[in-house]
Amino acid sequence: MRPLPQPHPGVPPLTSAPAYLLWVARCQGWLMLGSAATGIVTAVTQAAMPYLLGRLVDDGLAQGLSRTLLTGCLLLLAAGLVQAGANVLGHRLDVESWLRAAFRTSQLVGYHVSRTGDAVTAELPTGEVVSTVASDSLRVGEVFFVAARFVGGVVAYVVVAFLLLDSSVTLGVAVLVGLPLVAGILALLVKPLQRRQAAQREASGRLTTLGADTVSGLRILRGIGGEDVFVARYREQSQTVRHAGVRVAQTQSLLDALQTLLPGLFLAAVVWFGARLAIVGEISPGQLVTFYGYAAFLTEPLTAATQAVQVVSRALVGVRKILRVLRVPITGADRDPLNPAHVDGAMERALRRPTVPSGADLVDEVTGLVVRSGQVTALVSADPDETAHIATRIGLLGGEHADAADRVRLGGVPLGELGLAEVRRRIVVAESTPQLFTGVLRDELAVRDRAGTDALMRALDVADAADVLDSLPGGLEGEVAEKGRSFSGGQRQRVALARALLTEPEILVLVEPTSAVDAHTEARIALRLAAARAGRTTVIVTASPLVLDRVDEVVLVDGGVVQARGTHRSLLDSGDASAARYRAVVSRAAADSTESTASTASTEGADRADAPREREEDLHEAAHR
Repeated sequence: MRPLPQPHPGVPPLTSAPAYLLWVARCQGWLMLGSAATGIVTAVTQAAMPYLLGRLVDDGLAQGLSRTLLTGCLLLLAAGLVQAGANVLGHRLDVESWLRAAFRTSQLVGYHVSRTGDAVTAELPTGEVVSTVASDSLRVGEVFFVAARFVGGVVAYVVVAFLLLDSSVTLGVAVLVGLPLVAGILALLVKPLQRRQAAQREASGRLTTLGADTVSGLRILRGIGGEDVFVARYREQSQTVRHAGVRVAQTQSLLDALQTLLPGLFLAAVVWFGARLAIVGEISPGQLVTFYGYAAFLTEPLTAATQAVQVVSRALVGVRKILRVLRVPITGADRDPLNPAHVDGAMERALRRPTVPSGADLVDEVTGLVVRSGQVTALVSADPDETAHIATRIGLLGGEHADAADRVRLGGVPLGELGLAEVRRRIVVAESTPQLFTGVLRDELAVRDRAGTDALMRALDVADAADVLDSLPGGLEGEVAEKGRSFSGGQRQRVALARALLTEPEILVLVEPTSAVDAHTEARIALRLAAARAGRTTVIVTASPLVLDRVDEVVLVDGGVVQARGTHRSLLDSGDASAARYRAVVSRAAADSTESTASTASTEGADRADAPREREEDLHEAAHR
């Protein structure tokens, strides 16, 4: 067994596709040397077979059954056994080289994409990124699968050249000149094939992107009646991919046909020419057998060389696509020292990382926001996008916060100096749009693999998501459908909230965690959430009075800066201009919540049905306060 994937994929050059392939070869140098050595042994022993067979024919004709003939037979058997053993070992090493190169490339892409976030999809189509892992990384692996056979073929070709010239200069020159000529003719088709492969790769990437966009927006398309239009677009692009594939197949089939035809014609010519030399006595019958064997053998290196050219041409196309992904710039703290795109002084920077003790305040110098340690803080703004932007800023999410790495400080230390891994460990941001994944609910919730059943149930209770367990066959062991489509909007939001709570970060940032639930459910969540995060730093982006009444401090943001702070009740009772703006925002949010409660109740009806009337009156009083 071999441990895969690697603990860290390494730091590749991003200058060119050949430089990347050479870097991968250096990363697995010992494996490549072993694979090349077995390839050379296999090819040389295979080349020795015609030589030994020719000697046996001449010795048998000259001496009959003799000790020399018996020795030659044993040598032929030994060469065959060595060739078989080298073949078995070489194939294992070739497959390992293939897998390591492919997985290393997949790791690099995954590692980079996870740190660039939406910066990748802002520059490249989603299908393009997916294809780099689904197909291009495998193309890279194929290069190292055929590399050993190619090296072995070159060495065997040189060995056979000396043996041929030593036996007959005329026939040796004919063989050694004829095979490169055949290879040159075949090489003429490589460039057209590579161009057509690149065109097919581009068309296939666009098709993947179109399919992903159509599926993700299927509900919207059904709502506006646009399914037929998008199906027609997908059908048209699918036909484009098919036509591109046919063009590739045409060139590939011509290359495959010539790869069989030309060596066959060459072999027939060598046999004819050798037979003429044997008739006039220039070579012996055994030498004729040897030359025939060499000519047949040399078609193997020719095939290996042709295959290597095809594989490398496909890989170069794929690596260029991979490099486009790896070259997507990363800003701010995302310039992590382990990121392959930013490696200058990586180890030195890692050793100089400052340490910030837990319990430090989080400060955003641009907005004036101070998130005090151990408190539950709410961010309120008339523009919800404004506070959501601040939430992602203090968590360094996305590529749009270029200055946040230096202007957001934890315990006085810029987040950029802490490094992305440390920021992600200590600050968790749960955005407003819940994104669920396919799989078992238990695995969906315990994303950091350290939550037991009791912790899972407590988190679900805080998120008031007991009904999710009831609606999902199997409960915690039940299968979550793709993107959680079997859940209602409120259920998806509450599962996402439970998942965020289970990460147990030092600082938890929640963006509109109760926007999709009715007022009764929201009140229960607000009460339980405040209790669950008591004494731990928490930021909640919301304008709901039900939640604001439960937090330790409310911060009003207007125009991108902090305008006022205090408790929910103190801001309501204050008489200054900021308090007036705060009351306007909260009153509008309360009105919106009241109007949406009826529609939300259709999906969250169980929550409403179980609420006592006394609690309902309290909720309405708080909503209009």
